[in-house]
Amino acid sequence: MKLFLACDHAAFEAKEALRAALSAEHDLTDLGTHSLDSVHYPLYAQKLAEAVLAHPGSRGILLCGSGIGVSIAANRYKGIRAALCRDVDDAQMCRRHNDANVLCLAGRKSSVAEITQMARAFLATAFEGGRHQERVQLIDR
Repeated sequence: MKLFLACDHAAFEAKEALRAALSAEHDLTDLGTHSLDSVHYPLYAQKLAEAVLAHPGSRGILLCGSGIGVSIAANRYKGIRAALCRDVDDAQMCRRHNDANVLCLAGRKSSVAEITQMARAFLATAFEGGRHQERVQLIDR
């Protein structure tokens, strides 16, 4: 599966650790940011959303300080279902029931270990379909 990763400056260090943890397991493209210099998170959410939409079946992981900003920005794009997750159960449920294609994480609120666990759970969990499919279709309308 193609995986895209992006963040703002507030989550740069968390993104770097996550990239190192996942790069051997996935076809990963790092869309930045590539330093601690201040940047605007909506621009990175846009890059990632456009990349996920251009590669059907791919997924993305976005990080900012709280995860809130990138989740709001990413969800502005039709076809993106971005979920802000705070634990492994959230990461699994957003895939099982909502077919989320973008995981949003808080670089300043979650540890690198927690972020890595959530990312792995998100990437390993399948969409259940069934009764949830109609709900996802309603979201995407």
